Amino acid sequence: MDLLNTLVDKGLRRELPTREEALAVLATSDDDVLDVVAAAGKVRRQWFGRRVKLNYLVNLKSGLCPEDCSYCSQRLGSSTGILKYSWLKPDEASKAAAAGLAGGAKRVCLVASGRGPTDRDVDRVAGTIKAIKEQNEGVEVCACLGLLSDGQAERLREAGADAYNHNLNTSEGTYGDITTTHTYADRVDTVNKAHAAGLSACSGLIAGMGETDEDLVDVVFSLRELDPDSVPVNFLIPVEGTPLAKEWNLTPQRCLRILAMVRFVCPDVEVRIAGGREVHLRTMQPLALHLANSIFLGDYLTTEGQAGQADLEMIADAGFVVEGADEVTLPRHRSEVAAGGCGSHAEAGCGSHAEAGCGSGVCGSHEDAAAQANEPRTDLVAVRRRGAGTDLAPNA
Repeated sequence: MDLLNTLVDKGLRRELPTREEALAVLATSDDDVLDVVAAAGKVRRQWFGRRVKLNYLVNLKSGLCPEDCSYCSQRLGSSTGILKYSWLKPDEASKAAAAGLAGGAKRVCLVASGRGPTDRDVDRVAGTIKAIKEQNEGVEVCACLGLLSDGQAERLREAGADAYNHNLNTSEGTYGDITTTHTYADRVDTVNKAHAAGLSACSGLIAGMGETDEDLVDVVFSLRELDPDSVPVNFLIPVEGTPLAKEWNLTPQRCLRILAMVRFVCPDVEVRIAGGREVHLRTMQPLALHLANSIFLGDYLTTEGQAGQADLEMIADAGFVVEGADEVTLPRHRSEVAAGGCGSHAEAGCGSHAEAGCGSGVCGSHEDAAAQANEPRTDLVAVRRRGAGTDLAPNA
């Protein structure tokens, strides 16, 4: 396919594809999905080999958020039944982080719900960063605390933070449809503040909120312009009790095409499969490792993830290796000016389901399978009841 050959050549040269080329990737058929994965996989291996970076989330403060983001189970007025608790103490957060680091994670992402941190909150997080770094030599720490005020990114950097995550989530044109309590420009401003403070910037998206292919390409091109070191790709988890609870549109093939498009547009950036991979990629998760070079280990902020040991077995079985703590994630030309990448996890499904065919028509058993595959997989969404904020051991 000429399109894929062109995109591989551009990716190996770090050349930006055209919008038309990015849209064409999303428009490829399910019959061509393995060709798309193989092509994007060449770009992934050029810049990251077969290494997979493991990241671990610690939810410092769950729920109780004044913002109205439609995708989020922690939103204002949420009736999702998630864990709700105020700030973890530094020793509690450090203990939670240790579980992920013992499982092979090299980066801890500290997340707190809310519009943005107060100066007192920054002090709290600074203490937590110090506690984690004192007990775990060489660990990378990323903070994800919402919108930053002037000077806060610098204070986090001084406290030892390596990175800051703040996702754009969707295109500027549709942002107002998912959130009304802050703007797309607010998010861009926070990513720029992180950059200016010397933090490794991390910013990504959520696919599956009813957006169009054009919206997906818009947000990924905007991310390329912001130039974060890491781009987490979340797939909406439609949690009951949120406005987007009925948005069950993604298929595994659609998810793979989205990841491939992100890789072609951001060839030498850490692309992380974040929320929703278990729900939407399901048994095709190993194929996604040919596109992304980073995942979260274990559970997410408010929902359960795949068992940590299963993640490690999946990586090994697919022929990949866990990136070591002493290895630099980014290619040399990027790592010379940045420390690494981070990502947060949105509570995160969009896509179309192609009909399964048999010969020239649809045969019985395949028709049944297609219908079943298009059914909402609510059985795969489980609210987190272990780890941070509970007395139960975390999943790592």
